[in-house]
Amino acid sequence: MIEAKFLEGLDWGILIGYFLILFAIGIWASTKRKKGSSLFLAERSLRWYHIGFSMWGTNVGPSMLIASASAGFTTGIVSGNFAWYAFIFICMLAFVFAPRYLGSKVSTLPEFMGKRFGQSTRNILAWYTMITVLISWLALTLFAGGVLIRQVFDIPMWESALILLAISAFFTMLGGLKAVAYTNVYQMLLLIFVSATIVIAGLYKLGGIEELIARTPEDYWVLFRPNSDVDFPWLPIILGYPISGIWFWCTDQSMVQPVLAAKSLREGQLGTNFTGWLKILDVPLYILPGIICFALYPTLSNPDEAYMTMVQNLFPAGMVGLVLAVLTAALVSTIGSALNALSTVFTMDIYVKKFNPQASNKEIIRMGQLVTVVGAVISVAICVAIDSIQGLNLFNVFQSVLSFIAPPMAAVFVMGVFWKRTTRRAANFTLTLGTLISIVTGVMYLWAWPAELPKPHFMLLSFYIWVLLVICMIAISLTDTTKPEAGTSYFNKVEAAKAGKLVTTLWVALIIVMIGLYIFFN
Repeated sequence: MIEAKFLEGLDWGILIGYFLILFAIGIWASTKRKKGSSLFLAERSLRWYHIGFSMWGTNVGPSMLIASASAGFTTGIVSGNFAWYAFIFICMLAFVFAPRYLGSKVSTLPEFMGKRFGQSTRNILAWYTMITVLISWLALTLFAGGVLIRQVFDIPMWESALILLAISAFFTMLGGLKAVAYTNVYQMLLLIFVSATIVIAGLYKLGGIEELIARTPEDYWVLFRPNSDVDFPWLPIILGYPISGIWFWCTDQSMVQPVLAAKSLREGQLGTNFTGWLKILDVPLYILPGIICFALYPTLSNPDEAYMTMVQNLFPAGMVGLVLAVLTAALVSTIGSALNALSTVFTMDIYVKKFNPQASNKEIIRMGQLVTVVGAVISVAICVAIDSIQGLNLFNVFQSVLSFIAPPMAAVFVMGVFWKRTTRRAANFTLTLGTLISIVTGVMYLWAWPAELPKPHFMLLSFYIWVLLVICMIAISLTDTTKPEAGTSYFNKVEAAKAGKLVTTLWVALIIVMIGLYIFFN
């Protein structure tokens, strides 16, 4: 464990200075927000680099730092599938979902599905979205941050969660999405620098890439492992990850919100493409440090400490403070995005739509800030519960929780967009009973799975649940005799726009590069 006393005066100075700069950026971003404008979509002014860095920054918070280094330490680059396989679903967002989202001029994804299936579906989806944001973004990210802060300062999980929440809530309540997006650009550039420095320093100490390969098992360098592998068999990855991928990259409010705030569809498509290129960096920047740690310190008892072990042993005073600041800021970035998404959905889809349609912008902002505080408190309680899960490493805790959240939303959006015959009754069934089935299965899997029953891989179980829900939606839709809801005809007219030459060229280039990487590492 890295003790707080390991931090020297220079480290503390850099740590404090970093957050003062971060606060200054947040305050400056809030002054750029037009008076009386919404906190939630940054006046739909985000450019491609804001979108790319914001999506990537939101993503890397919970799973690409400490958890990825932990996975690299124990299993090598196979966990990189969760980063590189994502390009398919980011591409789906760019060409299938983003044109429809922006063409519908919606602020939230529940609002979008409300145009497709009606107000009842919008209401259900709003609550579903808030639950998933609380669990998958706030609680899991606070858990990751708690692991980091506990390693450094040895304080309880709930205290570290409150520290992260206090900083994150500042940005969300003051500047909204614009403050989050502006600080994301600043933080992600520093994050790239810090992680690249760790890799270079580690390789230098080892004596080069050849020595790294010599000191690690051969299977540490392949992306697809046999189905007999306990943690990352290839079949559950191929079948199960797309369920999480569609939900995560195409339908999750926290991830998609920067695209909803795009200045134009072209900026949104360029921004998602930029995210796809940034995702390539996940393996060398976040997983490779764990592999290098395995080569340097193979007797490390807790893989979750791999990243900070590298920091402690390779960096001089001053750099340690910078690393802690950047890691904490990356977590804060994700929490800020999640808090903004939570307040957006509740305020726009429930408060304004159901309880106060004539609400002034001041009342809307005040309600969004109140939801931010309440959501923060609830997420701390969930975070403490996640801390009690036994038998899974940090990376698999994240992926398993996400796998049981994803099936209902993925089923509704896929069927709603690709099959016009899908009815409101089928969608509502999936978002209510389907969600109950998925969450109960997940709770049993993580906390109370019967010992006498065989335990399939969590991603394969996620795939089975998704297939079951899709079959139910088809059966319900085909037997549903009610007339199509009024919004269906409008929704079906929102077709995908033609992509420009630059957008198409960049996406083709990314696809070629990703196929090449998969061939090389198999």
